[in-house]
Amino acid sequence: MDWVPIVFATFKFVALATAMFYAIKWHYDQGEKGQTLALLRTSGKMVAVFMIALVVVLLIAFSLSAVLGLDLSIP
Repeated sequence: MDWVPIVFATFKFVALATAMFYAIKWHYDQGEKGQTLALLRTSGKMVAVFMIALVVVLLIAFSLSAVLGLDLSIP
């Protein structure tokens, strides 16, 4: 049962990364009809916002688990 969180977290990361790639690719393809530079700037901003949100969620999860007394240390 120790491998279950690792497999699920890996699957979640791969699924989110794939979805982000195809979303950015689709928007980029749509932007080729218009302004490419503005589209790249917006894509960069969205990646930055996603990464900041990911860090915030991780910090909240780890702080909440520490408050609840869960041991998250690697054996």
